[in-house]
Amino acid sequence: MSERSEPGLVPSPGDPGVPGGPASGGRAKRAGRGWRALAGDARIGALLLIVIVGAAVAAPLISPFPPNQIHQDAIFSGPTWPYLLGTDELGRDLLSRLLYGARLSLIVAGGAVLLAMVLGTVWGLAAGLFGRWVDAVLMRLVDGLLAIPQFLLALLLVAALGSSVPLLIVIIGLLNAPVVARLARSALLDEMSKDYAVAVAGTGARPIRLVWREFLPNVAPPLMVQAALVGAYAILTEAGLSFLGLGVEPPRASLGSLLLQGYQNLYNSQLYAVWPGLVIVAVVWSLNVLGDRLQEVFDPRGRR
Repeated sequence: MSERSEPGLVPSPGDPGVPGGPASGGRAKRAGRGWRALAGDARIGALLLIVIVGAAVAAPLISPFPPNQIHQDAIFSGPTWPYLLGTDELGRDLLSRLLYGARLSLIVAGGAVLLAMVLGTVWGLAAGLFGRWVDAVLMRLVDGLLAIPQFLLALLLVAALGSSVPLLIVIIGLLNAPVVARLARSALLDEMSKDYAVAVAGTGARPIRLVWREFLPNVAPPLMVQAALVGAYAILTEAGLSFLGLGVEPPRASLGSLLLQGYQNLYNSQLYAVWPGLVIVAVVWSLNVLGDRLQEVFDPRGRR
């Protein structure tokens, strides 16, 4: 006698919420599609970024020593146990300082990206939405800020205001906001010219509600690409300012300050400057290739 399950009593693999069903497998499928969308260099870049960010976040747990602990008997030691990357001019462990330095640089870059994206998006959407004199004033301000080399302006602001971590985040974020604003405005105007936007605008909904519910989701993809590029620029800006002695103040370490100290002690330790330089190159390259790949995914027509 064959057994048959009655409908509704025994779940089948196709039912939502059942292992193997559409609800439980949806997230895994989306994650799989997202990973498959990253091909070649983008996968390598994503893995590099995950490793570096993970190591920086876990720095208090995995660093062999406190970053400022001095070992007077191991000054300028080469890569040996227990100093896997060697030591600096005070006998501080370079691996520990590199982990904490990457952590601080990523905090500055992450905060700057968040500020630039939020401020720039609001700035650009306001210009595109209200138009007329509001658009003219806001975009002339963008043009004026972009006319000045960003790194030069950062140098002037840091020299005048100081170089605390919160201030670095604000300065780098503000300098990148105009680029985001111009992109957000352009993307919004492009969306507003489409047929669906004209139809939605005819419903009489409030403009801010239209932007939030209808336009912003369609404007988000190019902004995500720009966020990756802003992150790369923020890392380079922090490193450049610190290398010139205008960034993070000692004894705190950042990638730029470690690079400066390595350059100053190049004759005593040739590998000193190599490690922070490699991390900077890896992070910037990873963000650039991820940005390029996101551009290809979001705009297939732009592929060559």
